Amino acid sequence: MQQAKFSIGKAQLEFLSNFNLYGFKDKSSLVRKAIEHYKKELEIQKLKRSAELYAEIYNNDADLQQLTNSALSEWPE
Repeated sequence: MQQAKFSIGKAQLEFLSNFNLYGFKDKSSLVRKAIEHYKKELEIQKLKRSAELYAEIYNNDADLQQLTNSALSEWPE
């Protein structure tokens, strides 16, 4: 596994030092989990923004709405 050197504040170090209270075997596993969690949150934000943009395009495009409605009317129930 790769290693990295970084600086953290006192409060962050205190939190990190309590890794065992949070169910982690060491500080590194806590940091890895936190990074993965943050990465997933960023991906979710990106997907939400994409959905918002698609919704905006759909709401402003009457032809697209008509096309969608015509396709839905032919969809089996």
